[in-house]
Amino acid sequence: MDSKVRELLNDQINKELYSAYLYLDFSNYFEERSLDGFANWYYIQAQEERDHAMLFYRYLQNNSEKVTLDAIAKPDVELTDDLTVLKAGLKHEKYVTSLINDIYAAAYDVRDFRTMQFLDWFVKEQGEEETNANDLIDKMELFGSDPKGLYLLNSELAGRVYSAPSLVL
Repeated sequence: MDSKVRELLNDQINKELYSAYLYLDFSNYFEERSLDGFANWYYIQAQEERDHAMLFYRYLQNNSEKVTLDAIAKPDVELTDDLTVLKAGLKHEKYVTSLINDIYAAAYDVRDFRTMQFLDWFVKEQGEEETNANDLIDKMELFGSDPKGLYLLNSELAGRVYSAPSLVL
């Protein structure tokens, strides 16, 4: 495996674990606001991000590449209000999309088709993540200022259940 591709894949493990920390922070924010549905939604997001990190981890191991684990930074987003949290989530998902695209481009440059195929799932996943984050912002902007609307949206988010990624390495 090309050294740049390996380095970017290793870095992505850390970025995915940071994402999990960030979403746990968001979950905690909403828990403190007694919005258990929003807390649930972000708790599940954290689980997904942790699993994404493990997919990168396993991919490197399955390709006999060294895994390097770095320290995970503390989330640095200021959580001032509900909509700010949701918008920070969308911004973060766009950032992760850019990271996946960078790895894909590096793999493409060296004709690492195996890594490109591995990343195809993440490209699709990031499209879904950005759509979900946008939809959540749209719903909050439409209904969040009305207590009944916020209650219904919170109830909707409480129904989300975790589903592990189905990517086969």
